[in-house]
Amino acid sequence: MYYLYSNTKEFYEIPYSRRDERLETWLEKIENFNIPELQTYVNGIRIDINAVKNGIKLKYNNGLAEGSVNKIKVIKRIMYGRNSFDLLKAKVLLHEQFRCEFN
Repeated sequence: MYYLYSNTKEFYEIPYSRRDERLETWLEKIENFNIPELQTYVNGIRIDINAVKNGIKLKYNNGLAEGSVNKIKVIKRIMYGRNSFDLLKAKVLLHEQFRCEFN
């Protein structure tokens, strides 16, 4: 079980190393464990291997956009069942105004 833990830690370090060639060797190591859940994970990565490698080696990401979308969804969930799109728009803009004033 220690080997599985150390390989999991190694996978955690791969994106921060910006070296996508390490991914292929890691995938081969994980396949040797013959754990069905890990096999599914590896197969999912292999299906979209180019995107995963680009995510490792490129410094660009869509984190800022995803954060904004997540914030809007949280506000939307909080006010579920209340009023209209105009109210949602007002709440999002108000929340953004307060964030800018306090930061």
